[in-house]
Amino acid sequence: MSHSIGVDVGGTFTDVVLRGPDGGISVAKCLSTHDDPADGIVTGIVAALGRRDPSLVTRVVHATTLATNAVLERRGVRVAYVTTRGFRSAIPLGRYARVEEDRYDLRFDPPAPPVAAGDCFEVPERVDHRGEVLEPLDEAAVTRVGEEIARRGVTAAAVCLLHSYANPSHERRVAEILRRVVPTVVISSEVWPELREYERATTTIMSAYVGPVMAGYLRRLTARLAGIGITAPVHVMDSGGGVMSAELAARRAVATIESGPAAGVLAAAASGHPDVVSFDMGGTTAKTCVIRNGEPEITHEFHVGGKGSFGGRRAGTGVPVKIPAIDLAEVGAGGGSIAWVDPAGTLRAGPRSAGSEPGPACYGLGGDEPTVTDANLVLGYLDAASFAAGTMSLSLDLAEKAVDRRLAGPLGVSRAEAAHAVHEIANASMGSAVHVVTVQRGIDPRGFVMVAFGGAGPMHAARVASRFGISTVVVPAHCGVGSAAGLLAGDLSTDRVLSAPGADPVRVFAILAETAAADLNVTLGSPGVSVTRSADVRFTGQAHDLTVRWSDSPAELADRFFARYRQVYGIEQRGPIEVVGYRVRVTQTARHSLVGTAPGAREPGGPPKRPEAHDASDTAEVRRAAYFPELGGYVPVPVLTRAALREVAGPAIVEDAEATIVVPPGWTARLADDMSVILTEGGTP
Repeated sequence: MSHSIGVDVGGTFTDVVLRGPDGGISVAKCLSTHDDPADGIVTGIVAALGRRDPSLVTRVVHATTLATNAVLERRGVRVAYVTTRGFRSAIPLGRYARVEEDRYDLRFDPPAPPVAAGDCFEVPERVDHRGEVLEPLDEAAVTRVGEEIARRGVTAAAVCLLHSYANPSHERRVAEILRRVVPTVVISSEVWPELREYERATTTIMSAYVGPVMAGYLRRLTARLAGIGITAPVHVMDSGGGVMSAELAARRAVATIESGPAAGVLAAAASGHPDVVSFDMGGTTAKTCVIRNGEPEITHEFHVGGKGSFGGRRAGTGVPVKIPAIDLAEVGAGGGSIAWVDPAGTLRAGPRSAGSEPGPACYGLGGDEPTVTDANLVLGYLDAASFAAGTMSLSLDLAEKAVDRRLAGPLGVSRAEAAHAVHEIANASMGSAVHVVTVQRGIDPRGFVMVAFGGAGPMHAARVASRFGISTVVVPAHCGVGSAAGLLAGDLSTDRVLSAPGADPVRVFAILAETAAADLNVTLGSPGVSVTRSADVRFTGQAHDLTVRWSDSPAELADRFFARYRQVYGIEQRGPIEVVGYRVRVTQTARHSLVGTAPGAREPGGPPKRPEAHDASDTAEVRRAAYFPELGGYVPVPVLTRAALREVAGPAIVEDAEATIVVPPGWTARLADDMSVILTEGGTP
């Protein structure tokens, strides 16, 4: 009678999904508690458990933005950086791409580096790219550096010596010496031993920066769960969509920087559609990702904390982190995004969010700034009496006052026009994220299905999809807690990498697999344990590489690289290739994971029982006024529950337990057998 719990902590809401042994799902949604996220987690878990015995819980999987927020808000620990003599200035110099308004700023100041120049140290030593020692390590100098770090009160050190991926002996000895006086020491050869010194250094620094924060948080969370009777192991979603133990997450905290957004993509991938644009809009941000052939796109380098990067691939727009991560585009457009009028009289929405404290004006918690949620309430898309799975009611009066005072009045337009403009600006902002992961990367989105989830996603999805010619939108069951549900679909896994040009692949893969298996505390060859091998390949003489699935056949490996090259760059090219790095992912399929964990998937034993549905005409008396400018303004539209839906033509509104689905004019909505709502532009698919 085991139960599994998925917990997703967002900027506004904390979502909890409880899955029982029979596949039944209970959900809870509560406001996030930013001073201590564990408070909101415990509140949500207690609500989801109801009268169930907490000791029946055998698995807790957690997605958290703790590491991301620590980087963005500069709340990590102070870090000292130790490197090879002559290279201490690499981090203070850094890289920065001038984007957005920075392009035109004549007084531009670059952002502060991740480690202050005064906290960067160097030690005499040198290893070449083949791993040969050119200069022995000066251990006395290392001792002096450690003493100076301790004297300054710095409690964490990141060590990245030149070419340590080829020979880590010097790094390991530096760590031994520093750990005598520095509590936390992280070395690049353990975190991510890849070539490219700057990126390897920043990845190591970020691990040292957020590691103590993550470790402390997970210890507190485990203790809080034990306090309510849950002693099950806590697992954490990593950036690549795998799941790791809390202990491993504390040691390799850098792998959790994109933990939160990754879970939602797994939910979209489980929808049953092979080619998907995942669209996740919560209270603070909106995130999109492309899924092809059922697999999300993975990047091996992203940038955190920068401008204009939409969450990742734009070099120089943040701190580069070289770990596998689901390739997301992210914008500051969520239900809590604050709408405002700039000094030039232009209406803006986001990226600043009202969060959960004080939240949108309509929450009645003290907020007085209008948000996207306030605008949607004024437009009639939301119901003031029922919101967020019944956890609170909304105040239409407070929303109207905020829109009037801050937007409509200053702009000289009607309340409805101002609210609709906010709605459209949010759509445009989210459309830019979809553009980044599709059109900007040479992908035609018109053949894709958009899967929408998050508390606010289904309200905006159809309008965003229309911008790209996407004619089908799927809103899975439990869409409002889609990320939390997606957590339960993840398997225990971890990645290992090594840059080793010219090495014996058999030997390298064996070492990496053994190391990864030790991280997971599993035995290679055991039932449920699998190893996925891939390689970083490039044309001989080129500087950059692409990751492809490994083949022992050189000809087949080359063909895979040529195909990947064509897919990424749109160029048909062939020639000599070279392998510069090797990667493995070791996965243990969770014995307790159940088919149908993700929203919209089928339950064990067959599809869920579909309630008897009714035509919209049967519920025509349930209507409310909603704003659709193409129909002249406010018009009465049918309002149905998901269970009552069979098929309805827009405009219409479908009220879900955790979210609201807006069906615009020209769109049709119907209920599928798996309880997903299928929206189609122009008719039934």
